[in-house]
Amino acid sequence: LPLSFPQKLWKMLESDQFQSIWWSEGGKCVAINKDLFKVEVLGRGFCQRIFNTRHIKSVIRQLNLYGFTKMQRDFQRSASLPEFLSEETAASAHSQILYYYNPSFNRAHPWLLGMCKRR
Repeated sequence: LPLSFPQKLWKMLESDQFQSIWWSEGGKCVAINKDLFKVEVLGRGFCQRIFNTRHIKSVIRQLNLYGFTKMQRDFQRSASLPEFLSEETAASAHSQILYYYNPSFNRAHPWLLGMCKRR
């Protein structure tokens, strides 16, 4: 049987083959580096393709269909201009990273994966 979207996602997260996707928040969130994911995962040839798409929006749509919600990352800003500018650079690089959460998708509780159903 072919793997479901959450099962494919889990296998990718547990593999050391991908640098564009990883567990975040102690295994409670999925972190995706958008630009790297587009090249590393969605840019693969037909025979090596993991998902049946080449578009990040389709992957995000699947995440939403399976009950994942996008998490926001808030940064505390410094008052001094040099610190603020360096934080701004870091935040800009950080904006390429998407965080998604699903209570049934938790690294510490793999048995919950079966509860990740398509809406």
